[in-house]
Amino acid sequence: MHLARRAAALRWPAAAAVGQRRRLAAGSSSSSSSGGGGGGGLPVVHHPLFSAPQLPPGHRFPMGVFGAIHDRLLATGAISEEQVHVPQRLPTDAALSIVHCERYVRAFTSGTLDDAAVRRIGFGAATRTPLLVARTKAEVAGTLLAARLALSRGLALSTAGGTHHAFADAGSGFCILNDLAFTAATLLAEGAASRVLILDLDVHQGDGTAAICADLRPHVFTLSVHAANNFPARKQASDLDVALPDGTADDAYLAAVAEVLPGVLSSFAPDLVLYDAGVDVHVDDKLGRLAVSDAGLMRRELLVLDTCLAAGVPVAGFVGGGYAADLSVLVDRHTALHRAALRMWGEHGL
Repeated sequence: MHLARRAAALRWPAAAAVGQRRRLAAGSSSSSSSGGGGGGGLPVVHHPLFSAPQLPPGHRFPMGVFGAIHDRLLATGAISEEQVHVPQRLPTDAALSIVHCERYVRAFTSGTLDDAAVRRIGFGAATRTPLLVARTKAEVAGTLLAARLALSRGLALSTAGGTHHAFADAGSGFCILNDLAFTAATLLAEGAASRVLILDLDVHQGDGTAAICADLRPHVFTLSVHAANNFPARKQASDLDVALPDGTADDAYLAAVAEVLPGVLSSFAPDLVLYDAGVDVHVDDKLGRLAVSDAGLMRRELLVLDTCLAAGVPVAGFVGGGYAADLSVLVDRHTALHRAALRMWGEHGL
């Protein structure tokens, strides 16, 4: 079904979803779709498939980073195995059609995407393999599970997620299925939320998310703070775009985020924030054009999480983009989100 017709057919809830969040906390919406994760503490979603596909040596996409994030969090004692939630069910092709064209989904999952579509995605021949199909669906499932956990617990993270360049009918920029748009639309359709803010702080504008979610207004608000002169060359219109000049460093970057986020939280009044915490804003990122430092990344995560939680809005966080030759360095950058979340978990009494 075409997205616009499907959106019109869905019965969006009119009231705030506080009661729904309470029912999620008391019910089985989270536990029925996750394995493990029975203990207390900050919920972190991970699936072994996140890093399963093998890409050719030298490929710029860091497929191994997602498993490495999970391993680092456990090895350092930041989290325990009891805090890790594993999605048990992958989305069906029919479920994905809530935001994606059925023909596109069928071509991807059957391994029959044409050469032009494969080139646009960027994974080469791996795109047509069952393993990458399963991996892509697992990432979507992980994002949805993290969102459900955030609604019931106040804050939850994934070790992956943020595939914001995927459009309804095409993949792009290492993104095949749009996990953020899918999660927002699914929660709205279920009545688990009535207003979802997608906060995208990846260095690249979330063009696919903006395009898909235009059909989900006024129930989804897309806010993107990104580099003006970076990919994609042709930007889409988010509900609010903040385009920053090359070389923007910590203070100016953080001021830009701090200037817009509280106002959107106040005026839009979301039930949930889906936060794409891409670290390709870092000064040393291979594909970034901004100049945020390690300390600046941590300040950003604390700013975002503290601002949202202080406003009483649950947050589900996703790692987004990040590119570095040294995987350990990249893990350091990505886990700033998880370290900040652990601090906020305690300070906000979650």
